Amino acid sequence: MRGGGLNMRLLVLSLAAGALLSQQAPRFESVQPDLFSTPGAFVNAWADYDNDDDPDVFVGFNGAPNRLYRNDKGTFVDAGRIANVADARAVRAAAWGDMDADGDADLLVGFTPGAQSLLRLYRNDSGRFQDVTEAAGLVVMAGALRQPVWIDFDSDNDLDLFVAFRDKANALFRNDDGRFTDVAAEVGLADARKSVGAVWFDADADGDMDVYVGNMDGDANGLFVNNRGKFADEAERRGVAWGGRTPKDATNGTVRPCAADVNNDGRMDLFAANYGKNGLFLSNGKGFDDRSAAWGIDIDARYDTCAFADADSDGLVDLYVNGTFTGGVQYRDHLFMNTGKAYEDRTPENVKAFAADHGASWADVDGDGAMDLALTGSQADGMHAILRNLLPAATQRSIGIRVLDGRGRATRAGAEVRVYAEGFRRLIGSGLVDSGSGYNMQNDLPVHIGIGAATRVDVEVTWPGLGKRAVTRVTGVQAGERRAILTR
Repeated sequence: MRGGGLNMRLLVLSLAAGALLSQQAPRFESVQPDLFSTPGAFVNAWADYDNDDDPDVFVGFNGAPNRLYRNDKGTFVDAGRIANVADARAVRAAAWGDMDADGDADLLVGFTPGAQSLLRLYRNDSGRFQDVTEAAGLVVMAGALRQPVWIDFDSDNDLDLFVAFRDKANALFRNDDGRFTDVAAEVGLADARKSVGAVWFDADADGDMDVYVGNMDGDANGLFVNNRGKFADEAERRGVAWGGRTPKDATNGTVRPCAADVNNDGRMDLFAANYGKNGLFLSNGKGFDDRSAAWGIDIDARYDTCAFADADSDGLVDLYVNGTFTGGVQYRDHLFMNTGKAYEDRTPENVKAFAADHGASWADVDGDGAMDLALTGSQADGMHAILRNLLPAATQRSIGIRVLDGRGRATRAGAEVRVYAEGFRRLIGSGLVDSGSGYNMQNDLPVHIGIGAATRVDVEVTWPGLGKRAVTRVTGVQAGERRAILTR
């Protein structure tokens, strides 16, 4: 331990300041509301596709031309047609990932069935996109596609592709030098239940990627544990088969699962956004304990999206849960703020006013260190809004960590980032390089970690692969710093 009594006093002051920060009610304002007013949007998918250090967003519509908003220092311009991604086909999912490992983010779009492939893979060539679907072996002509996820499941330093389907067996396309082959059946992931969402993370902390899959229409969820490249469903044994909803109820289902360290104990927990009661499951190291009621989030309604982020940068991950439109009812959204022991609904009134569904996501659009909120609304009274977080003095309350492999490429989806008080092993906050989990994808963006009033922190990045949990440590990171960390 360094610094003795002075460091301990600073740590106590930091804890007290963090507690005060956690009591702030979040406020948001609309960004360029005229530009983002068009309804009928399903998908928000974020990545810095032009490598200018700010996040851009692809928005997929229900038949209107899709848009790619280029972010120029917080101001957005629609570059969809110029970039060659403005298809006028109904979209249900999108996923960014550097599939050819050349240093820029490529885009996969999932459409509803029609005369062309459900999947379209666009290779990024200096900000313009080329359709390489056929060459990559990703032509898929049938199925109700819901969730594509880029993940290096076999730890060979390139991104493979998992795709969840609601009406047929899920697919896992192994990437071999840019050519993809479906190996789901041979590795144990060709699950034919009615899948919608999936989140990849090292659920059992054994050094490889596992996947929690959310299923609909009364089907149980699957937690597929990876054992040297072969997967077995252990959802029942580990306590997450039903995600908090009523078992075997055909009107219930899990749309999107999300993973985050909710209680700052160093382990990744699970949340399920459900048709039915939502579920929160805290990891106990061997499985998961249902804490939905204790944490105040077991609301019985209809939800499409969960999205974790530290909205007030106090070190505790907050939770946005997005209601959907179904049966003639628009279910409301909730912004749950994390107190450390429970979630409190502190949804601002102007956020409640949006008719939002499906594509809720977080990104720091203006580089001020606070996480901003993006929403989509697929109905006629919907929109695709970006809401700027008005957290005061946000820059000095967080850090941003972009996780790369040893060659500087974004192939580390599923990596875990933990931030500690400088010189101590007290965990301040953590984050996951999210490889998908819902209708949006942002595994190539910096992981935002709130640090409260701390001025310097130590960072630890853990990458599970090849049966090992490789750890990279960086000390003395300054408040407000944005840094890339290479893992090996």
